[in-house]
Amino acid sequence: MRIRTYHELTEPDRSGLATQIVAQRRRVAQRLAGVARLIAVMSGKGGVGKSYVTAHAARALARVGRRVGVLDADLNGPTAARLLGARDGRLAVREDGVEPAVGADGVRVVSMDQLLADGHPLAFRGPEAESFVWRGAAEAAALREFVADVAWGALDVLFVDLPPGLARFQELAELLPAPPAVLTVTIPTAESGDAVRRALRAALACGATPLGIVENMVGGAFVGEAGDTLAREFGTPLLARVPWHPTPDVWQQLAETIWNAV
Repeated sequence: MRIRTYHELTEPDRSGLATQIVAQRRRVAQRLAGVARLIAVMSGKGGVGKSYVTAHAARALARVGRRVGVLDADLNGPTAARLLGARDGRLAVREDGVEPAVGADGVRVVSMDQLLADGHPLAFRGPEAESFVWRGAAEAAALREFVADVAWGALDVLFVDLPPGLARFQELAELLPAPPAVLTVTIPTAESGDAVRRALRAALACGATPLGIVENMVGGAFVGEAGDTLAREFGTPLLARVPWHPTPDVWQQLAETIWNAV
């Protein structure tokens, strides 16, 4: 993926960087003007089925007539497009921006998975030496382009599927006019609860609004009560316990609960 570097900025001199950042934030606000509700889905750790929950909640909302989009912000481990049946969906470039692909049940989706060859990692063009220094900035720029350059149109809900950790949430919060509502996914174990607790505290410190907790993979090998514990600790509802083999009615109930919560 080609992301412009500092040396390629279009201002006459590089002192115009702040002006360009302000202009991009203004463009983000314009792009999201038609989005009624934006929900960041996070966990603080991997392996809890966060993308799975996001995809199925999005589909369930779409099935009852809601206009739904999913932005896959996990740039290095994108799975949302595949989960929504849009892995081969085309991102059409038009004069007014990039048109999202349409996945299962009409959910609009944009994911790095749609831009990468099968099995290939995300690689940015740039200096080979000390690439770790600028890779984070390049990934933040990619997220900005996904938000600012995608023509989402009118949506009732836009889910932003975040990767493990907190860096991408902080980048997203800085882009938006106001910090997003946060839907937090955990599995029942205490270890998962610890990771989610740290991430959720940091998100709240950024001004995010807790929407609720989803406890996933319940009734299987994972033992604990992380969902209840986190809900009590943060004074936020436990929206759902999703079993190992959820049926469609589980997702429908979760979708209705999310809709009522926002």
